[in-house]
Amino acid sequence: MARDHPVLRGRATMKYSIFLPSGFAREFARFADPIEAFTRLVDISVVADDAGFHALYAPDHLTTVQPSFDMVFEAWTMLAALARETVNVRIGHLVTANGYRNPALQAKMASTLDVVSGGRLTFGIGAGWLEKDHAQYGYEFGTGPERARRLREAVQVILALWTERQAGFEGEFYRLRDAVNEPKGVQLPSIPLMIAGNGEKVTLRLVAQYGSACNLVTSPEVAVHKFGVLRRHCDDAGRDYDSISRTATTLCIIQDTDAAARALVPPSSKFVFPDDPGVYGLVGSADTVKRRLAAYEEAGVQELIVYFEDPTSIAQVEEFARLFVS
Repeated sequence: MARDHPVLRGRATMKYSIFLPSGFAREFARFADPIEAFTRLVDISVVADDAGFHALYAPDHLTTVQPSFDMVFEAWTMLAALARETVNVRIGHLVTANGYRNPALQAKMASTLDVVSGGRLTFGIGAGWLEKDHAQYGYEFGTGPERARRLREAVQVILALWTERQAGFEGEFYRLRDAVNEPKGVQLPSIPLMIAGNGEKVTLRLVAQYGSACNLVTSPEVAVHKFGVLRRHCDDAGRDYDSISRTATTLCIIQDTDAAARALVPPSSKFVFPDDPGVYGLVGSADTVKRRLAAYEEAGVQELIVYFEDPTSIAQVEEFARLFVS
């Protein structure tokens, strides 16, 4: 049965989601057995499902961010497995990299995964930024402007395959010729498309033109500005700003004191979070975290995606749920 996806529905309060570890940030360095590591992912997902988290998101990378031989799970396979271990929580990519797979194939994969999950997929996509991934696996990286042009074409290809009976497209990089994609997925009017990134001239304009959701990695103060830019792009595109789900990703470290939490901010956070996430993220005592959650909601964030200090910790997921997830 087709389902209206909840990404476009209005929300009275901010939803909380989890940024799952894939191994990209060497989260599984202490795991010797890959089966044990994946079992931990399953356990976290089941706890999140039972606790009422809104969604589970996985990054799409092929290697660790810092050179290592630690394990990294492939994101599409990982989410397909987790979709069958959960019931209510949504799943998605934050975000799948356009350069790793042809977008027509990604549209087909997403359609299948939406069925596998019973209509719980949010398809996140970005231009791709980690050159090392591309180089090691033999994918062309290209320049920033070229990757942006590829992404613009890719989202059009994907949406065409989700919405048209037979899709055609002729672009600089991609083309379709009477392409048939069945099943198209479960959700109506289509699988929600999240376009992630803070870029004001390209990324947020793409969101206004094609996206169901955006994702920012920034402070509440900067988010206010970025959402203002998105609103202007929506006005230019003739798009209803409120039809786009506004999400953000942040670091979470809860300790008895703010100082103790700040001391645990990992050096590797600089690869994901701008500036000092200890200043604006969910870093501090429970009271401090509560105030910062309110700041994100006041900024206009409708869904906050939480990256825990130890992403493999079930206890940290349970504590956050106990304190903040209704």
